[in-house]
Amino acid sequence: MPLSLALVPDRSPIPAGGATESPEQVAFRASVRAFLSEHAEPRTETDPWQVSGFPDEAEASAYFEHGRSWQRTLADHGWAGLCWPTEYGGGGHPEWAERIFAEESASYGSGPGFVGATIAMLGPTLLAHASSGVRAQFLPPMISGQMAWCQLFSEPGAGSDLAGLATRAVLDGDEWVVDGQKVWNSCAQFADWGFLLARSDPDVPKRRGITFLLVDMSSPGIEVRPLVQANGSAHFSEVFLSGVRIPADQVVGEVHGGWGPARTVLSNEAAFIGRGGGAPTSDRLRDLAALHGSLGDPRVRQRLAAVISREKLQALMGQRIQSAVRNGCKPPFDPALTKVMAAGTRVLTGNLAAELAGPAALVGDDPIGNWVRAEVINRFSISIGGGTTEVQKNNLAERSLGLPREPGIDRDTAWKDVPRS
Repeated sequence: MPLSLALVPDRSPIPAGGATESPEQVAFRASVRAFLSEHAEPRTETDPWQVSGFPDEAEASAYFEHGRSWQRTLADHGWAGLCWPTEYGGGGHPEWAERIFAEESASYGSGPGFVGATIAMLGPTLLAHASSGVRAQFLPPMISGQMAWCQLFSEPGAGSDLAGLATRAVLDGDEWVVDGQKVWNSCAQFADWGFLLARSDPDVPKRRGITFLLVDMSSPGIEVRPLVQANGSAHFSEVFLSGVRIPADQVVGEVHGGWGPARTVLSNEAAFIGRGGGAPTSDRLRDLAALHGSLGDPRVRQRLAAVISREKLQALMGQRIQSAVRNGCKPPFDPALTKVMAAGTRVLTGNLAAELAGPAALVGDDPIGNWVRAEVINRFSISIGGGTTEVQKNNLAERSLGLPREPGIDRDTAWKDVPRS
């Protein structure tokens, strides 16, 4: 028998704010509430058990465009890029503006989805590393939702060791000619543009010969092949580049110096994944516990409290990292920590969801059962996306704890001389 959401009482978030806020913050919060009240979808109109993996390509495309549409709505009314410089379409607000907007948005179902995720990764990277011309060309259409982006980093032979990538970029006059293959590229079939890492100098050690490029996904020579997952969805793709020509000025950072901006993207990606997004998983777990009569069980409540605490900490950590990057400062702690914490939290939520739902979640096609199965799958996939947990722990050990680096023979060897299978 399908699980019924009607058994769960409505539990709308309590609005934030209070006497501790300045008059400016109080006025800003009121403006946010007025905007959301007029333009955002109430959460009750959005299925709280919706998962982002769609076996149907048309549904997946509609979900992607729904997020892009909300980003356009934000931009049209001056609410996109609240803390970005105004010359690039941002609001130029203080850092607290994003916190207040996020607090008020929690009561609504509207969100930019994947488009917002790529903005969070690439936007601060362009602000920190790109030339003024590149920033002026790409930031305004990015923040308005006109340009949707995908990440073209990982390769079949360069996943955990991203710096070992083999896609080649050769300068030919005023264009780069790129050949190679990328994989695990989220929403590449829907994206207008991609941010790409390519090997531009094979005669130096691997991290010193990479260039960060921006490429139009409609360029001749680009082929996107969706990868169908076990649940029938094709969120990921592999992308083949054959003689793709990219204008020479579409470089982020220095030529051959793309590892720096790439690290900024990866830091923002780890922070974004770590802080999560949308309705907290703990909300659904509480609904699930109520459905199965377990909400009063002290053991379940203790596990819920642990998840809620971790979610709050992850959100605060992600906000601090992105705030520092936007201000051109070094993150206050290693972003890998948020990713490792997020992976650990997913283990807790996936296990608890499966235990609360029991065998009912393994059969049928009801929304709640689908959500539980997705949560169990994400228990494992989150430890891979955005850099595996094992790699992130190595990064933490070396960069934050000062422990010796793992033995390696290729750090000072030219990339072309490193043995490859």
